[in-house]
Amino acid sequence: MQLQDILYTQGFGTRRVCAGLVQQGFVATGGAVVTDPAADLPTDGLRFTVQGAAWEYHDKAYLMLHKPAGTECSQKPSTWPSIYTLLPSPLRLRPNKGAVQGVQAIGRLDQDTTGLLLLTDDGQFIHRMGSPRHHVPKVYEATVKHPLDAAQIERLLAGVVLDDDPKPVRAAAGEAVGPLHLRLPLTEGKYHQVKRMVAAVGNRVEALHRSAIGALALPEDLTPGQWRWLSAAQVQQLRDGR
Repeated sequence: MQLQDILYTQGFGTRRVCAGLVQQGFVATGGAVVTDPAADLPTDGLRFTVQGAAWEYHDKAYLMLHKPAGTECSQKPSTWPSIYTLLPSPLRLRPNKGAVQGVQAIGRLDQDTTGLLLLTDDGQFIHRMGSPRHHVPKVYEATVKHPLDAAQIERLLAGVVLDDDPKPVRAAAGEAVGPLHLRLPLTEGKYHQVKRMVAAVGNRVEALHRSAIGALALPEDLTPGQWRWLSAAQVQQLRDGR
């Protein structure tokens, strides 16, 4: 692929801007500056720098982000800063089909909810992970106001009725990790679901954190506000539902 097209697919601007970056000597690969925008380079495992910033070619972007509290999962936030401001510009500007540019969050977390969030520019992957019929489990760690008891856990497992749906909503599993710490895996994604389910059994969520999606757990060394690429194995694992 021509270098100017490589930069364009990775979100470094229009093709004209990308050609200009190359011609001005701002792009290097293998430690050597390349000034020909039409230089043909293999993309497999390609690493390069743009104005000194290191980058690796990815045909599709698959990321994990540790969402901090006080952020919104929206391109146009209303009150709180957007999670997208935590990402480098190329990830926000990657060309995409349709009107929306860049990577998109798969599902949303409330502004006060922290934890694992997946982002991608792969529409099929978004559908696979976000569709209710695929039943991808998501594990939530809830800090509750009142001490948990066995009856509350049993009701969550048996199913509780929320005010917008007469059909009971059940937790896939649930356990009291501590007196005020509830671990709740869910396969659905209703609005404020964890908070409303806990309220339905007579308790209240004081803090909420998503610790895992499918078999992918939030790494302990990924601190709030940080992101990283998913490995090919992690992406495949999520596709396979493992």
